[in-house]
Amino acid sequence: MRANVDDLDAIRLRQRVLRDVSKLQLSTTVLGEQLAMPVVLAPVGLGGMFARRAEVQAARAARQRGIPFCESTVSIAGIEEVRAATEQQFWFQLYVMRDREYAEGLMARAEAAGCPVLVLTVDLAVVGARYRDVRNGMVATLPAAKKLVRALDFASHPKWLRDVAIGGKPHTFGNLEAAVPEAKSPEAFRSWVDAQFDPSVTWDDLAWVREHWHGKLVLKGVLDVDDAREAAARGVDGIVVSNHGGRQLDDTPSTITALPPIVEAVGDSLEVLMDGGIRSGLDVAKALALGARAVMVGRPWAWAVAARGEAGVAHMLKILRSELEVVMSLTGATDVADLDPSMLLPPA
Repeated sequence: MRANVDDLDAIRLRQRVLRDVSKLQLSTTVLGEQLAMPVVLAPVGLGGMFARRAEVQAARAARQRGIPFCESTVSIAGIEEVRAATEQQFWFQLYVMRDREYAEGLMARAEAAGCPVLVLTVDLAVVGARYRDVRNGMVATLPAAKKLVRALDFASHPKWLRDVAIGGKPHTFGNLEAAVPEAKSPEAFRSWVDAQFDPSVTWDDLAWVREHWHGKLVLKGVLDVDDAREAAARGVDGIVVSNHGGRQLDDTPSTITALPPIVEAVGDSLEVLMDGGIRSGLDVAKALALGARAVMVGRPWAWAVAARGEAGVAHMLKILRSELEVVMSLTGATDVADLDPSMLLPPA
């Protein structure tokens, strides 16, 4: 996680002057969809723990700013709720579950809701060593003392308790209610979810996904050039260069360092997106300059929705856009399509 941020921060921009930058073009096309700027709200599991029905609020903010929202399999608000609240298409993220029949049902629900893109997360054959989850009590089994600490933590946040825990009903797990109706606690839910990750999944399983999904297919979690080439050979529409926000395997490359060789290898065959470490419009510009078609942002919208709900997410996106406009203006780029390595200085 630190490397994702630090390696982006280390990239220096080449400032250019006396260019006509009075008109800027930030809109672009990603996977056949017109975007107001090359940013997508990434899938965030249990987003509804941050704010009341947070996925709905984030999806509305994304619609307001003209970009896609990607619904997580493990969202609090379900596919149908987000669709009804936004009346707009959004992307859907899917894990390959052991219960294939239930996964097929999720794909059918997403297709019925008009989702044009399926983002298949492929870097969760097993769950990484997530010690923050252990400290925060998001584990399948929790000692009594830890449960007491968590209860006291909840009690010390009465506004969250009233608005989110009670009013927002975050224990409902919208997309998975039929599978785990008894999961009325984070522990029970986590236990079921962890048991669903399938370490036997291979490239051949993409044929099963294609059989049940008729829209665009994107693989999220690609870090290796050979894997990117295999994805292109299998005919997927796009990939997301991602290390799961640094939450799966330590000491893998940061996504911004993994991006350029992957773009060079497969950029002409499929669309390459990137996530991990994007915190500002400067970061967006750097990723685009190194070949990303667009970026996905996760933590920024989670923080924003926790702070101010829908208005917070919309404001965060406004800031990203404003910062991107500044970068373009002061590097002499008038179109996001013009952002390339020439706007970056060589490493010191």
